[in-house]
Amino acid sequence: MTETQVLVINVDLPDIDHPLAIGPEPEMFKLAQHNYKSGEWPFPVRLVKPGSTVQSDVAYLASMKQDPKQGEREDIKAIRQAHKYGKHSLRQIAESTAIEFKRVKDLVHKYSLPLNNGYWRAEKYNNPDEVIAYQTLARLCEKIDAPEFSIRQASMSNGVVNGYYISWVPGLKNKHD
Repeated sequence: MTETQVLVINVDLPDIDHPLAIGPEPEMFKLAQHNYKSGEWPFPVRLVKPGSTVQSDVAYLASMKQDPKQGEREDIKAIRQAHKYGKHSLRQIAESTAIEFKRVKDLVHKYSLPLNNGYWRAEKYNNPDEVIAYQTLARLCEKIDAPEFSIRQASMSNGVVNGYYISWVPGLKNKHD
C-alpha cells in the first residue's frame, strides 16, 4: 500500500514550489507538530498534496463561508418545522427557532410561506372560472394591482376590487392544534 505524499508549506507564505518538507502524510504530520511545538517553525504550516493549488488563508477562509442561499434554505426549513410543531405566530416561530423576528417576517413574506391554512381568494366579476388565490395579502395585492386596505375592506363585505370579488378563506385547523 502506498502512502500519500504531501508537502509542508508555510501558511503565511503559501509557496508550493518551495516546501519546508516532502514525505508521506503521517510522517509529515508528526514532523510539522514537532517543529511547530519546538519553535523551529514559529509559523503555522499546512499539509498539501503535490500539484494542488494553494490559496492564502484569507481566500481559504472565504471559501468556507456559507452560501447565503443555503443559510436561507436552512432558515425556511426551521420555520416550517416550528410551524408544524404548533408555533403559529411569527413571534413564536422566531423564539423557537432562534431566528430574528424581522428575518422570520421577511422570509415568510418573501417566499409566501404557508404558515396558516387559510388563503386570500379573488374571483373575476364577469368570469367565475378565473380565480386567483394567495396565502399572503401582499402577493394578492401585487397580482390584482390593488392596495391592501381595499382588499381587506372588500373581504369583510364580499365587495369588488378591480373587477374581482375578494374573500378570505379560513383554513382547516391542524389535528395537533
